[in-house]
Amino acid sequence: MATNLALDNSLLIEAQKIGGFKTKKDTVNTALLEFIQRHKQLKIVKLFSKIDYDPKYDYKKCRDRK
Repeated sequence: MATNLALDNSLLIEAQKIGGFKTKKDTVNTALLEFIQRHKQLKIVKLFSKIDYDPKYDYKKCRDRK
């Protein structure tokens, strides 16, 4: 899908150099992917200490013994 964007060219060139990308398209797609992954990780971190665990649960019992 072709999209026209007004991007800061100096940021784009710097990201392209740092990432070692050959094209601006690869640079932008990778940046978007990393942005999405980072924000998903932040959502997971917010769950820390908010999930109640059953103190009676025996995690060792569920291990596969081979």
